[in-house]
Amino acid sequence: MIPWLTIAIALPVIGAAVIWALPRVKTSQAAAPAGASASAGAAATAGAATATATRAPAATAAGAAGSPAGTAKRVALGFSVLTLVVLAAMALRFDTSAAGGLQFEEVYPWIPRFGVHFALGVDGIALTLILMSAVLVPLVILAAWNENEDREDGGRGYFALILVLEAMMIGVFAATDVFLFYVFFEAMLIPVYFMIGRYGRGEDRARAAVKFLLYSLAGGLVMLVAVIGVYVIGGTFLWTDLVGEGSALAAVDPGTARWLFLGFFIAFAIKAPMWPVHTWLPSAAGASRPGTAVLLVGVLDKVGTYGMLRYCLELFPSAVSWFVWPVVALSLVSIVYGAILAIGQSDMMRLVAYTSVSHFGFITLGIFALTPQAQAGAALYMVNHGFATGALFLVVGFLVARRGSSLIEDYGGVQKVAPKLAGVFLVAGLAGLALPGLAPFVSEFLVFIGVYAFHPAPAVIAASGVVLAALYILWMYQRTMTGETPARLSGLRDLSGREMWAVAPLLALIIAFGLYPQPLLNVINPAVERTVEVGTADTAGAGADGASEEGGEE
Repeated sequence: MIPWLTIAIALPVIGAAVIWALPRVKTSQAAAPAGASASAGAAATAGAATATATRAPAATAAGAAGSPAGTAKRVALGFSVLTLVVLAAMALRFDTSAAGGLQFEEVYPWIPRFGVHFALGVDGIALTLILMSAVLVPLVILAAWNENEDREDGGRGYFALILVLEAMMIGVFAATDVFLFYVFFEAMLIPVYFMIGRYGRGEDRARAAVKFLLYSLAGGLVMLVAVIGVYVIGGTFLWTDLVGEGSALAAVDPGTARWLFLGFFIAFAIKAPMWPVHTWLPSAAGASRPGTAVLLVGVLDKVGTYGMLRYCLELFPSAVSWFVWPVVALSLVSIVYGAILAIGQSDMMRLVAYTSVSHFGFITLGIFALTPQAQAGAALYMVNHGFATGALFLVVGFLVARRGSSLIEDYGGVQKVAPKLAGVFLVAGLAGLALPGLAPFVSEFLVFIGVYAFHPAPAVIAASGVVLAALYILWMYQRTMTGETPARLSGLRDLSGREMWAVAPLLALIIAFGLYPQPLLNVINPAVERTVEVGTADTAGAGADGASEEGGEE
């Protein structure tokens, strides 16, 4: 049997190693051509502000084709595309007629003394999230092609970190050993910390990186206690041996199950992020390069909601009913609170980050409604949100690269000078507000149907998030793209060919899955049915009567 998942994890790591093995040449050593005069340098400095808005995407010496930095870009793109091809070949062999169990399983002893295995496998939910990650990475590399060239290494380290992060993302979704999952969960923090702190933008990037790290580490330490508890009770870290009625974990005392559930849930709520542990996200996204923000919000945050489905619901079904209504309440606060704060933002990067707080509220609401439609919608929402928010962050990044600012007030009338850029912005924005015909609408609609079947009141309250989404998206578009074009933007260039290649696949997927989502649902539904069956086994009456003590003790 071909170890598809191991290969997919190894390829980006190998690519990162190749990049780090390239000769180290500082940007300053490859700066201006010999013979350049001091007066030419002074003239370039004097025209820096104009060049920011109008410069062509010409490569600097640091990013030239023959330089280490230029080679690094091509290596990163090549290995990311190769990883996508391997995962696509694996996905074609996925059996959608199976009953939602794991496929492509690999189990190798890792630390036998403690029962730790390098165990991998995917169900339909994990597979779609892995494929989403593999699609986003090469597009992020293309979009960030000319970024970070002002850094000492010409941005070479940034591309290596992207590949390392890709390996961690695939690993965390594929891990079927709880300890291995924890290792990937924590290891992801390292590349993201440096992508924000070293290669981010603005003076606050170091503080934002530390804030991200501290929040994530705090949640991870709480989860580590729960992981140890699971091992002590269950006698193993293998997920397949921990789930099911015959496992030792299924017979655990209901009070203990609730504490273990809470240990996992706190870490996942921080990662998701849910209100009130969301405050790291706007800071991190605001200080990130757009490509980093795409992976941070589009993929890493999904680890939180994926963990709720895979670990909270399936490992501790007896505790689920006790937490249903508290999580539903937190989800509703996230939906409304995130949307209201998004409306008040003056920075586009922070605005998109707050929209994601609202969107993740829909996802967690769907997960804990415990109905097939709501959970299918939540799982589909994770994928569609990654594509839609990824496209929105990328187009905002294109604007920032041209103007040097992410403030809304620095723009206006862009559609007159850059119609392709404005068009992409509009489609990505409409996807963000779940316009019918675009992919997020399908997932949001399924969540509403399932939540209404669970209880009408949360569905009615959540509907306000749809109205607020139209407000913050359309108002942002109006202020940046319409109206008179200021003189400072008169030379703003439209999307280049490379930038179109970076964003066009996302738009195509948003439209394709908006018109025909069935291929994704065929993959997701068997896993959702298994999760609903396990998660609702001890939650009878939770939707109508709230959390039931009796339900947790049966």
